[in-house]
Amino acid sequence: MPNLEIPLDLPEVRILKTETDQRQITITVESIREWAICRKCGQEIRDFHSYNRQLRLRHMPILGRPVVIEIRPKRFRCPTCDGNPTTTQTLDWYDERSPNTKAYDQWLLLQTIGSTVSDVARKEETTQDIVLGAIERLVQATVDWSEIKKIKKIEALGIDEIALKKGHRDFVALVTARLPGRELKLLAVLPDRKKETVEAFLRQMPKRLRTKVQEVCIDMWDGYANAAREILPQANIVADRFHVAKAYRDCADKLRVEAQRELKKSLSKEHYDGLKGTMWLFRRDPEDLDDEERGRLELLFECAPDLKQAYDLRQELTAIFDADHTKSSGKIAIEGWVRSVRQSSLACFDSFLKTLENWLDEITNYFVSRRTSGFVEGFNNKVKVLKRRCYGITNLEHLFQRLYLDLEGYRLFGR
Repeated sequence: MPNLEIPLDLPEVRILKTETDQRQITITVESIREWAICRKCGQEIRDFHSYNRQLRLRHMPILGRPVVIEIRPKRFRCPTCDGNPTTTQTLDWYDERSPNTKAYDQWLLLQTIGSTVSDVARKEETTQDIVLGAIERLVQATVDWSEIKKIKKIEALGIDEIALKKGHRDFVALVTARLPGRELKLLAVLPDRKKETVEAFLRQMPKRLRTKVQEVCIDMWDGYANAAREILPQANIVADRFHVAKAYRDCADKLRVEAQRELKKSLSKEHYDGLKGTMWLFRRDPEDLDDEERGRLELLFECAPDLKQAYDLRQELTAIFDADHTKSSGKIAIEGWVRSVRQSSLACFDSFLKTLENWLDEITNYFVSRRTSGFVEGFNNKVKVLKRRCYGITNLEHLFQRLYLDLEGYRLFGR
């Protein structure tokens, strides 16, 4: 078979020998650079002294085989510093503290996108510590503001929380930025959702960027709203429409549970069995039901008239959010809906009416640009997938690095 020549692509080295066995390819090289930078005075020195101990560096695989680069770095003596100290030469393609070449660190990073550290370690026949080391060296643990200095405006900041552990424990706050062109940037993983913590982070943002935030999308959590009002006074604070919808829909659903519990006691088993399966029908919009499903739902409403009233009020409020309102007309429509609720005999919406009283301005800000926290919720799903894939991540710096890698990873490699 003809020999296959593959360029090593490492600058300033000469290949001395290549050894191949069934397990790996070992390439011995030597430096052709005839100088180093003195570790004391920082000057270029050329007085060769000796060779240092041999380094074994993992490099990019060739035809699926692991590759190890062996090199003995040169040492040079400084003629001007006191005691003529020696300095070990370091070439640009490796870091003296790393067991890998820089190219292989990048390769490990690429393999980690959408995968786990343990899986990458197994596939690359290396250790988890080496993969983690590559992530630590190449991926920032906090936002690098200089990296996004070209941003002209931030369309929206999203602030939301997610539990690191089951049972809604150990909440952390995620801050994301929606940029023009639907680009999403991770800005922070905060240790809690307290106002002081969020406020401290927002203060860290460069003033140039703070003043360009147009909207802040949040769920209805006072800590987020108060921090945004304090630090970003020019931004509209938008209470997410879908959190609002969940609040009033849960009120109607709570009444349905209570009504069906009472119907189970008062109706015969045969009659009550005809109402089974109406939970999902009650939760769906009427235009999504076929004739048979509408008939079953009407049967439920005949047995529990209050449910019909709650169902209609729920649909009326949804229609207000779907309509093409301005902020002022949307506020008027919602206030009209509130009057209808108060005139009814229903008490199930009482908690939601209190929410409207406290958050009406932020809720009606939705009508300004119809912005929701959809981009935040979509990102939260990425976090949940990452947590399951990695069997949980509790270190906040590691969580930021892995999220940053999953979000930005392929762009880092021009893919």
